[in-house]
Amino acid sequence: MSAIRVPVLMYHRIGSAHNKWEKKLCVSQKYFESHMHALSEVGYSACSMENFIRWLNKDIELPDKTLLITFDDGFLGVHDYALPVLRELGWPATVFLVTSLIGEQDIWCRDENPSGKTYPLVGLREIEKLKASGFSIFSHSRNHADLGVLDDDDLENELLGSRHDLENILDEPVEYFAYPYGRYNERVIVKLKEAGYKAAFSVQPGFNRQNIDPYRIRRIDVFGTDTSSNLLRKISYGVNDGSWRQVIRYYFNRLLAKRA
Repeated sequence: MSAIRVPVLMYHRIGSAHNKWEKKLCVSQKYFESHMHALSEVGYSACSMENFIRWLNKDIELPDKTLLITFDDGFLGVHDYALPVLRELGWPATVFLVTSLIGEQDIWCRDENPSGKTYPLVGLREIEKLKASGFSIFSHSRNHADLGVLDDDDLENELLGSRHDLENILDEPVEYFAYPYGRYNERVIVKLKEAGYKAAFSVQPGFNRQNIDPYRIRRIDVFGTDTSSNLLRKISYGVNDGSWRQVIRYYFNRLLAKRA
């Protein structure tokens, strides 16, 4: 059976969370392992970015229960903790990097994290190892800026500059982008196209079908509080809330729609 919709998972940091704020965007090593094994046990498998885009363009078919795994920001924990699990399963994944901070820290979080703590990002050695292990590497801007508030010159620096940074490192085309903070507008999309990007990933939850706007690809946000059961429900319903309350609300709304 061929896939008619493909969910995209969005992870950020894999590792230890030290406060409530971090817990939202940081998934523990133990939870990440349980997520991947639970997905595998119920028949899901991960595809590469290349095949996901080819499927969107109707060039190939993908099996039912195919998903795409993405990591925003490029935290070192992706290399240290996620890579061994995915390599064991034989699954590819995609990492979106902030190119001016490769090998440094997530300094854009300093003012957002109540503790002010920052965490290490992958460097050139880790990027090389990720790439050799089947990961795809693409752009998450140059400085993790809020793109919609930038003037044209700064916006071009974030989009085209980050693409050039990565192409110099990877020696291959960089054609896909993830919006920092999930924020964008029509001007940003126009500039993305001018910079040579062929698709971009949002933070809007939901499923991706082959008629979706390639510059508004949807992703399901995975939180540090998500058990494997929560994650499976999120994927089943294309939502960021995997609670049973959300499931009940989903079916209640469907019942109302049928009666309307």
